[in-house]
Amino acid sequence: MKILVCIKQILDPEVPARDFKVNSEKREAERGSANLVPDVFCENALETALQFRERGGDVKISVVSFGPKTAEDTLYKAIAMKADSATLILNDGNANPDSLTIARVLAAAARKMGGFDVVMVGREAGDWGAGQIGGLLAEELGAACISFADRLESVGDKLRINRQTDWGTETFEAQTPLVLTVSNDEHNLPRIPKVRDTMMARRTPLTTWKIEDLGIDAAEARAGSGYYEVTDLFIPKKETHCEFAPGSSLDEKVDAFAKQIAELAGGL
Repeated sequence: MKILVCIKQILDPEVPARDFKVNSEKREAERGSANLVPDVFCENALETALQFRERGGDVKISVVSFGPKTAEDTLYKAIAMKADSATLILNDGNANPDSLTIARVLAAAARKMGGFDVVMVGREAGDWGAGQIGGLLAEELGAACISFADRLESVGDKLRINRQTDWGTETFEAQTPLVLTVSNDEHNLPRIPKVRDTMMARRTPLTTWKIEDLGIDAAEARAGSGYYEVTDLFIPKKETHCEFAPGSSLDEKVDAFAKQIAELAGGL
């Protein structure tokens, strides 16, 4: 069985709020002192795939990322976690392509790799949180999609998937090909690679493709599909105003305070 796990590199969500800044002109977050890390839900997806392989069977796990050259670090970590191979699709254009563009690029990469039985993505990205890639990717690949999965098992010629719901869990049995969006749970917490595995991962060659290598119009991909567009991005500011109730005695202050409340209520 062939499993493809799609991984995104994002700014570390743990960056202190005081250090988080937004470039309003580019409509994106500024890196500043923040580290670049794998999206945690994507790591949950990889961990779920690794546990599925460890339960037995001939399973090959590949990882792919669509992003800048810095995403190599994310792929090397996936190799250290024991993924079999990794591919980087260089995004040298729009830093924040829309979900449909990303889905089309990932689908083209999956087809170029020879197809997969299961394609896994995180339930949402930790930066934008759109949560749309899984469904759009399934549509592009012509496969069924199950969302919020957290466990994958083999049952005969089918796969059994446990998914989270608002009221508990559901269990599905499905045939491949299949797209899964994976959520976090206590039993799919990403493993921490050993130091030796992290060092050895750097010796593993990565496959690197440009958008043109996938048979996709590069200019169109860089421009985006028009699925949606971020028109403004800013950090909300909370403003507070304080007025003191005047008066030389407690009674005068209470009367002034009551008058202010009455005036405010009348204004509303």
